[in-house]
Amino acid sequence: MNDIKLKRIGSHITKEISDICATEAHDSLLKYITLTGTEVSSDLSYAKIFFVSPLPRDHKALEKELNDDTAGYLRTKLANRIEIRHTPKLVFKYDDSVAYGEHIEDIIEEIHEKENNK
Repeated sequence: MNDIKLKRIGSHITKEISDICATEAHDSLLKYITLTGTEVSSDLSYAKIFFVSPLPRDHKALEKELNDDTAGYLRTKLANRIEIRHTPKLVFKYDDSVAYGEHIEDIIEEIHEKENNK
């Protein structure tokens, strides 16, 4: 399938799941996650949803809880909102790019402080 179409579908899935989490979900866990993006497989069978959370929890445990407990609920809600033949299976992955970006910023700031102290 066309990459542009896959990205558009992924963006639509991200938007709809964010809306479901904010307005319809009763689970407090879903209210505290932020979705950062979605990658859809070329056959639309899987959607890998990337998220971050400000909660001080183990990211692997949080990822497991989302995949085991809430993915089915969100998939059902998503099926009612989007118009595609088969709703993809949702797989949640913690997005460590935000933490990596903060780490890079800290390194750059440290380098600037060392240069200014010379």
